[in-house]
Amino acid sequence: MSWFISQAHAQAADGQSSQGDLFPLIMIIGMFVMLYFLTIRPQRKRQKEHAELITNLSSGDEVVTSSGIMGKISKIDDDYVLLKVADNVELKFQKVSIHAVLPKGTLKKI
Repeated sequence: MSWFISQAHAQAADGQSSQGDLFPLIMIIGMFVMLYFLTIRPQRKRQKEHAELITNLSSGDEVVTSSGIMGKISKIDDDYVLLKVADNVELKFQKVSIHAVLPKGTLKKI
């Protein structure tokens, strides 16, 4: 019966066991650092840029919404923007739905 179960022998206690215990901890910390630099930090940067874009909106800017509608800002309220998308057609959007500000004259070229 002894050929199915291997014999367990006690290991000698030496200084190498403390190094082996630190390696998994260092790997976990390294993974959190990589997660921060690869996902969290770029996302915060994008959020900051979008907030700056929204605060710098002014009447007359040509913008694109997150749904892809392009128009010229005709009026700005606290939380809403009135976009002129065609003659006699104005749509009201939330400021956070503005995706990008276009260079002047882009709507005339399209």
